[in-house]
Amino acid sequence: MPAKSAAQQKAAGAALSAKRGDTPKSKLKGASKSMAESMTEKQLEEFAHTSRKGKPEHVRN
Repeated sequence: MPAKSAAQQKAAGAALSAKRGDTPKSKLKGASKSMAESMTEKQLEEFAHTSRKGKPEHVRN
């Protein structure tokens, strides 16, 4: 499932970095923190590797 917004894609990238050990988990906050805890590395990769071109910065539900 691709990211629906640029913000979602950025949060997934931060969570993926922490999950891989490149960034300390203590540096995460907000959506990236909950994504790191609840999603698998494969799911995070799908979100993080989504192109930002043409995506809005934020999407309302």
